Amino acid sequence: MRIDGGCHCGRIKFRGEIDLEQVEICHCTDCQTLSGSAYRTIAIAEANSLELLCGKPKLYTKTVEDGSQRLQAFCGDCGSPLYSAPPAGEKGYLGIRAGAINQRDQLVPKKQCWARSAQPWTQDLSAMPRIETE
Repeated sequence: MRIDGGCHCGRIKFRGEIDLEQVEICHCTDCQTLSGSAYRTIAIAEANSLELLCGKPKLYTKTVEDGSQRLQAFCGDCGSPLYSAPPAGEKGYLGIRAGAINQRDQLVPKKQCWARSAQPWTQDLSAMPRIETE
């Protein structure tokens, strides 16, 4: 599926290609901290499948549980998380942040990872009262 998106302030814009079967929710504590939420929804994509149209993200290198590293790309102006990637020269995938994708309403997660770190209340929100706007 063709996607486009960018950061909240509009300084960074991108387009790319994702596989709708590769959308997942990550409950790891790093994603909780870096997203400021209970989990993060990501679209997994090939490392060369994203094209930056304008702007340049700021990069932060995160070391994960197994000792490997992932680059965290975000807007240096508004702070919007954009994607994660392997360090330069290493093989791997992109984890494009669903909130930065304009077509996010079409991104239905197919699996959850790092479930051992999931906040218990995230598993069933259907009974919680809903307010459509604030």
